[in-house]
Amino acid sequence: MTAISDYLKKIEKAYNAGNATEHTHRPALKELIESFAAGITATNEPRRVKCGAPDFIVTKKQTPLGYIECKDIGKTLTEVERTDQIKRYRESLGNLILTDYLEFRWYVAGQYRLTVQLAAAADGRIKPVKNAEQSLQELFTAFLTTSTPTVNSPKELAVRMAALARLIRDIMKAAFNEEDLTDDEPDPLHEQLDGFRKVLIHDLSPAQFADMYAQTICYGLFAARCNADSAERFTRRMPDLICPGLTPFCAKCSTISPE
Repeated sequence: MTAISDYLKKIEKAYNAGNATEHTHRPALKELIESFAAGITATNEPRRVKCGAPDFIVTKKQTPLGYIECKDIGKTLTEVERTDQIKRYRESLGNLILTDYLEFRWYVAGQYRLTVQLAAAADGRIKPVKNAEQSLQELFTAFLTTSTPTVNSPKELAVRMAALARLIRDIMKAAFNEEDLTDDEPDPLHEQLDGFRKVLIHDLSPAQFADMYAQTICYGLFAARCNADSAERFTRRMPDLICPGLTPFCAKCSTISPE
């Protein structure tokens, strides 16, 4: 039995149970992705999903190779493709797959590359598409070996950094909406917002704070990277050591969990 046929059996078993959700199928997808090449890891990031980030990041020795966004079986990917979420991901992420676990759509630098329909859900069953296994193997081989475009000009760098800052900003906005304000203890983001209102801008809105937060993290990390030893691997924990003059707010990004 191939890894793909085993994957479809697991998907069908969960699907036929009648109570599966989008999250139910993620372990099977993780196994499938990791079967396509040695040494790669497909990491499901539930915290980032809660804030609207892609569901999986695929890495090899901590180097990101690409991202995967999952939707539940039965979702029409053509409609999902038009949502603001996917438009942001295509704009900001150089190597992306959108899937409903049966269909896989691949994008590079925002541009559509390829679709493989592995199977279809019909009459309560998962029906494999003939000769699709080889096509999916080829899609993932290309996905895992694709190099995202390099930056060749200051303008291109500015455009790409702005896109990443917008993605972080939107994640921050979603995080504000998700935080539970009913607890006695203040939530971390609202605590920081209150601090900024007291010290800097008394009428700062959550949207303005999210924008400020995103730009500080994005461009603060960029400044830290410019000051780093090029021979040394750069991580999010390094900025406070490289740029000791950073504000505690800017240095906050160096304490973010790698997960």
